[in-house]
Amino acid sequence: MTPKLGIPELQDFLAAEFPQVADDFVVRNVGAMTLDLTMAPQERHLRPGGTVSGPSLFALADCGVYLCLIAMVGPEALAVTTNASIDFMRKPEAGQTLLANVRLLKLGRSLVVGDVQIRPETGVDLVARATLTYSRPRSA
Repeated sequence: MTPKLGIPELQDFLAAEFPQVADDFVVRNVGAMTLDLTMAPQERHLRPGGTVSGPSLFALADCGVYLCLIAMVGPEALAVTTNASIDFMRKPEAGQTLLANVRLLKLGRSLVVGDVQIRPETGVDLVARATLTYSRPRSA
């Protein structure tokens, strides 16, 4: 499936619909049912001990699946997360840009299921893995 939205359109969508977090994420690649998203953690993303917090990693995964969905079907601002599971595998160090590799496993009319692997942008070891399900609006 060819994406309906490319990188510039996705960044514009994020800035328009979610300006509070748009500066946290950069879309690096969009493909058929895939998307790569990065986050350069700032001080506000850290937990005690100087590692990236779980909620920040979850936000990267959640935003990644959402943007991959949007890339495939067009702007559906009302799609919502209905289920999420995340495994934290190792501590991501502060100062490392994180890369989320997103792959949609199912793109249905009402439900979308995505898989996310998060690692340092320059590394290979996973720091987290997540599976998320989204519900699409009935009008879709």
